[in-house]
Amino acid sequence: MVGNHLLQHRQPNHDPDPEPEPDLDPGPEPDPDPYPGPGPQGSAGPEAASAPRVHPGATALLAGLRRHDPRLLLAERDVRRLAPGVSAWLERGADPEAIGLALSANLPEPLRSPASVLAYRLKALLPPHLPAAPEPRPVRRPDPFQTCDGCERAFRSPHPGRCRDCPPPEPRAAA
Repeated sequence: MVGNHLLQHRQPNHDPDPEPEPDLDPGPEPDPDPYPGPGPQGSAGPEAASAPRVHPGATALLAGLRRHDPRLLLAERDVRRLAPGVSAWLERGADPEAIGLALSANLPEPLRSPASVLAYRLKALLPPHLPAAPEPRPVRRPDPFQTCDGCERAFRSPHPGRCRDCPPPEPRAAA
């Protein structure tokens, strides 16, 4: 019986994940970044690549909102965070003055977090894209002035001849 018991537990070892053989030629390891974290002007890493482009006037518009309402004095960090939202408005053709009025009009009383209110308004009030401008229609110029061959009055016509008040010319008889 003991032998039978041992035979039941002896089965071939089928390991589903065999250990891989060690790589004999490892590639060169990348050098660690000697300056981790953002530099003084930001990093050129993946964060900078995924950051949205900011319109040149977006930060100036946000910083100048305190001219509309002194309660809209924003920290520089808030200006950088909100600038992509203002850029979206400017890319959609919104006038900078209209953006300033939309963001600063009818502010709640008391205003606890101006940056939060502005962030909400930038998303909630985002205007639609402007439709493409229609093709300009060609300008139709009026016909030039002509002098009537019968009465010498001026009239508009593409070709010289008689005005509408004069009778048509009589056909000449062949001589």
